[in-house]
Amino acid sequence: MRHQRVLLMLDLIVIRVLFTLLLSICAWFFRPFQLEPIFSAALGLLLGSSVVLVESRLKEVSLKRLIGAAVGSILGILGAFLISMVLRQSLVESTSTIPFLQIATLLLMGYIGLIVGATKGDLLNLSALGGVFGGENAKKGASFKIIDTSVIIDGRIAEVMEAGFLDGVMVIPQFVLRELQMVADSSDSLKRNRGRRGLDVLQRIQKMPKLNIQIVEDDFPQVKEVDLKLIELAKMYDCKIVTNDFNLNKVAQLHGVQVLNINELANAMRPVVLPGELMRVFILKEGKEHSQGIAYLDDGTMVVVDNARKMISKTIDIAVTSVLQTTAGKMIFGRFDDRVHSVYDNKGNSKETAMSTEA
Repeated sequence: MRHQRVLLMLDLIVIRVLFTLLLSICAWFFRPFQLEPIFSAALGLLLGSSVVLVESRLKEVSLKRLIGAAVGSILGILGAFLISMVLRQSLVESTSTIPFLQIATLLLMGYIGLIVGATKGDLLNLSALGGVFGGENAKKGASFKIIDTSVIIDGRIAEVMEAGFLDGVMVIPQFVLRELQMVADSSDSLKRNRGRRGLDVLQRIQKMPKLNIQIVEDDFPQVKEVDLKLIELAKMYDCKIVTNDFNLNKVAQLHGVQVLNINELANAMRPVVLPGELMRVFILKEGKEHSQGIAYLDDGTMVVVDNARKMISKTIDIAVTSVLQTTAGKMIFGRFDDRVHSVYDNKGNSKETAMSTEA
């Protein structure tokens, strides 16, 4: 895929150079405005370069903005034509003032129509027209998903993709790869290990046969921060960002960009427990309070257990007393009563069962 993109870029460069040279040669041969051949060729070269520059910028503009700009320009030119007729009737004297005012009005109205139409073009609802126009948003927004650096380093995205919960085209920007490589080359051993793990996860994702991974070269040199680059790219493609970065999540929502947060998915998949239910947990360490013990569920949920300080390194049954939902996740509070609940050994047998086996 990347090789094809390089070949396409080379073809475009060759076509642009040939177009500019041909325009320059034509200007040298026909000598517009009775200019000298060298100045005519320079004029053709300047004109061709300007056309190539405009063309390279237009391909990044959405279809809605192009339609808005075209409609605005046409309306502006019609308005300029009507104003020119009024000027011709009002100023009867044949001077150079009338042609100047006509040209100035044409440029002014065309420019205003172009800018206003392009700006308001985002308000168009092309999906209502169906066909080719309705397919632009369906092609981009519904299928493209931009992968953030943090979610690649996290690694859980590979399991989510492998399970089939993400479909469509997974877009990995080139600036994300550069950031990932910088982390992998860091002098800090912790950052270096995280970066290398991210590269391993990315390699694993690329080998999945059911996924379509595309590395895009789109960049925004005027934007320095990677998070803002991701937001601008998501706006351009009208698609979602996959991340687990809390700050990026909030900033993207302020810009109107949809986000798929892996942490929110993990929180949503955690088991639901209600006060009064019994749970079996392994007490891992002491809690902050005198009698508390701390346990963790398989999904990482912290369980704070009263009266379990003396049960460290043991599996016990507890009764859930309350559940607290925080921005960082869910916390479960419970209580251990050795007069009612059982204690289990390493094999999963209850204390009473273990004693009977030894007897």
